[in-house]
Amino acid sequence: MAEQTLQPSPGIARREFLNYVWGAAISLFLAQFGIGVYLFALPRFREGEFGSDVDLGVLSASLPAPDSLPVGYADVKAWLIHIGPEEAAKGQGIQGLLAIYKVCTHLGCLYKAEPSTARFECPCHGSKFYFDGTYIEGPAPRNLDRFVVELVDDSGNVVAQTDDDPNSPTYGAPIALPPDAGNLQIVVKTGKRIDLGKRHFYKDKA
Repeated sequence: MAEQTLQPSPGIARREFLNYVWGAAISLFLAQFGIGVYLFALPRFREGEFGSDVDLGVLSASLPAPDSLPVGYADVKAWLIHIGPEEAAKGQGIQGLLAIYKVCTHLGCLYKAEPSTARFECPCHGSKFYFDGTYIEGPAPRNLDRFVVELVDDSGNVVAQTDDDPNSPTYGAPIALPPDAGNLQIVVKTGKRIDLGKRHFYKDKA
């Protein structure tokens, strides 16, 4: 019986090997790209957290009295303020509802509402602001930032909201409260911040 000789199997050609490598690399890139797009499309903030739209409750229960101390909301880093005639006269001259970012515009410290002086004061470096966020003195380069606020009815309709058009003469102004507004919900859009710079903006426009 003749002895059979086993022939070695042919190896993978260099070009075929390179095709496999390129195919694997492209597949990995497409998989990573797809995962990245998916994660980017997911909501960045959960409801009720800073960066999301936060419902602070019914206006009649949540809104402070005019010219009273601001109400702080630690979780959403905001002060809710009802600017009355006294505070409007000190600051930018407009009455209404404001939500102000709790972080100082100097170096990011958390400032406080001081009842004795009726103003915001930063304990880190001494910057001071009126309750509508208008800069008074200190190293801060500008006024405090404001958030866009919406007043929403039971059907989800926006009845009033902060003007967020930078070209508008009322950009960032306090919201004038509509008649019979007690049942409206206060929604603070903490993902939309308004920077008025260092000006008595509305008085400058008057």
